[in-house]
Amino acid sequence: MTMFDSEFNRLFRMSGMADILEELGRNARSGPCCGCVITAGPDGTPVVREYGSEDPASGTREPVVDTIVGEKEVKLVAEMPGVEKTDVKITVDDGTVDLSAEHDEKKYHARVSIGDRIDEDHIRATYKNGILQIVFKLEEKPAGKKVEVE
Repeated sequence: MTMFDSEFNRLFRMSGMADILEELGRNARSGPCCGCVITAGPDGTPVVREYGSEDPASGTREPVVDTIVGEKEVKLVAEMPGVEKTDVKITVDDGTVDLSAEHDEKKYHARVSIGDRIDEDHIRATYKNGILQIVFKLEEKPAGKKVEVE
């Protein structure tokens, strides 16, 4: 045991931290966890996404979804552990992605706005180790129209 270990143990006992951590461990599954994530949307406006707001009685959880906006693509990364690739359903409609999956006791559902510049003919989705990744290619902006002066 090092000097650091003995000092850490002394402080740990003094503060009652062991009791606090033990209590936290007992109550870890006693209630839902919820909150919100605020990000900038594809058009620069704030997007507020709540998580954990699903009805606990339904058993459906809202997965944590990250939206990564690049110059040529938008990438969604969702954590959906405990389901199979064949259980995942993805629907894209009018700039909104609807994600859902159900396998045994695990149920997930989320709706994410991704903007209206998505090229719906160029979408790739992969699911590996509980992580769903969807890459949407952005439509090319027209370079502009040249107007002749009369």
